[in-house]
Amino acid sequence: MISTPDTLGLIAGNRALPLELAREIKRAGVRRLVAVAFEGETDPALAQIADEIVWVKVGQLSKPIAAFTDRGVKQCVMAGQIAPKNLFDLRPDLRAMGLLLRLKEKNAHTLFGAIADELCKDGVELIPATPWLQALMPEAGFGLGPKLTAAQQSDVAFGHRIAKEVSRLEIGQTVVVKNGAVLAVEGFEGTDRCLARGGELAGKDGGAVAVKVAKEQHDLRFDIPCLGPQTLETCAAHCVAVLAIEAGKTILLEQDICRQLAARHRLTVTAIG
Repeated sequence: MISTPDTLGLIAGNRALPLELAREIKRAGVRRLVAVAFEGETDPALAQIADEIVWVKVGQLSKPIAAFTDRGVKQCVMAGQIAPKNLFDLRPDLRAMGLLLRLKEKNAHTLFGAIADELCKDGVELIPATPWLQALMPEAGFGLGPKLTAAQQSDVAFGHRIAKEVSRLEIGQTVVVKNGAVLAVEGFEGTDRCLARGGELAGKDGGAVAVKVAKEQHDLRFDIPCLGPQTLETCAAHCVAVLAIEAGKTILLEQDICRQLAARHRLTVTAIG
């Protein structure tokens, strides 16, 4: 059961997940939701859901933390991403610069873990958002679109094994395969561009199989795979026939729309254990 705080903070990245999470948080009875939003990234519609919203630039750390401490926020959650290109274009403030200089490796786990530590120093605990997102995380047996063929089932199992190893190495969480061959591995470019590249390499007949997983030791506070209609549209545009996600560990947004897209494009979406 969710222990509902009176006040909660939200660090909101891009796309639809922060909006979905904000709605679920308010629906659960949180009286006051304070959101930190990033210029050029966060959907401005969040201001219609949150009780207060503070806009900051990518690379600022002192201002987001102060947004919570000045308002008495003791716990916060994180949702959404920052476009990879903006992580290299950022102009960090002094506190963020100190954080970056201390990190020997810069990936999602180390970077967001360090941000969580900085929040904690100022009395703000970063907690998992999963209690408010369970309804959006399909379990084993979930499926949209056509049933898997035997060949596709084999590729899903193969892709799952490869994706788990790739994620263990902190490279990415998505792979695209076909007939037992790896076509694309997600790197810094993100899921959509990996899907596009893999689909194109599958040849004129298409039929690529994409698998997205969670890391074995993933941090539930900020490291949850998330997909939605845009992901399915990317698959359809690049002839990816199957999208397999990890059951109980992946968020699938706007599932009614995803169901319609899967039927329209004859795209199989399946949750695997």
